[in-house]
Amino acid sequence: MTDQPFHIVLIEPEIPPNTGNIARLCGATGTVLHLVGKLGFAIDDRQLKRAGLDYWDAIDVRLWPDFASLQEAFPRGRFWYTSKKADKTYLEADYAPGDFLVFGKETLGLPEELLAENVRQCIRIPIFSPIVRSLNLSTAAGIVLYEALRQSGRLDRPIAPPP
Repeated sequence: MTDQPFHIVLIEPEIPPNTGNIARLCGATGTVLHLVGKLGFAIDDRQLKRAGLDYWDAIDVRLWPDFASLQEAFPRGRFWYTSKKADKTYLEADYAPGDFLVFGKETLGLPEELLAENVRQCIRIPIFSPIVRSLNLSTAAGIVLYEALRQSGRLDRPIAPPP
């Protein structure tokens, strides 16, 4: 079993509390958080900081001007793209430590072109209501990340007591 971290990638996130909640999730799980492109808020936004509480020192946050720059920095990285249009569910993916879990902006999701170029790496979280179109971004990130952690055996380790 490897200690290589998973990575959550948010492409152009728009809502500060979602990003703050995901940052806290990353801090709690040792996951790297990548923020890509134009953010819908300032990185020092009060709501962003509040949602992440006082855990910001425990979070590895990396900023990228665009997705191509991130991919160039990790040429051997394996990326999973989330989309409600994917055929494969997040449970059917075969995650490995070091994988990148990619999420799009809250209002539009990931670009269609990116999804079309990576069909085999696209995953979705099933939604059973014909009325509800999507899940909250931070909820979706938690669902997918914890499945990746489970598959990699990270959840089988003894849990350290809180400080």
